[in-house]
Amino acid sequence: MNSVRTRFYRDKVNGKFFGVCAGIADYTGIDVLWVRLGTVGLTLLGLGFIPLAYLAVGLFGAKKPAHLYTDRQEQQFWQSVRQSPTRTAREVRSRFRDIDRRLAEVENFYVSSNPRLSAEIERLR
Repeated sequence: MNSVRTRFYRDKVNGKFFGVCAGIADYTGIDVLWVRLGTVGLTLLGLGFIPLAYLAVGLFGAKKPAHLYTDRQEQQFWQSVRQSPTRTAREVRSRFRDIDRRLAEVENFYVSSNPRLSAEIERLR
């Protein structure tokens, strides 16, 4: 998982201050409001390292490239890959099996109703 799309980036476009919470929201798929509330809540509960970690990530974290996702569907796909790569791989394999099954059904329909096409396919094998 060394893809550009599986790394953490600060999201300056959707962020308020350094874009760290927006980057965490983009990385995990959680709504940015909940990430911000969690950050403030943990800081108020006395976890003093949260502001320091936020500042460090804000200063040293990479900015999100503008061309990272082409649309919302691609963004959701890559978020699911980051959350559970194994599950996503199973889902992709399942989609390919479904496409293969449907293609076989189409091929079977056309071959069974067209003897000339059937003979051509058999000759190519």
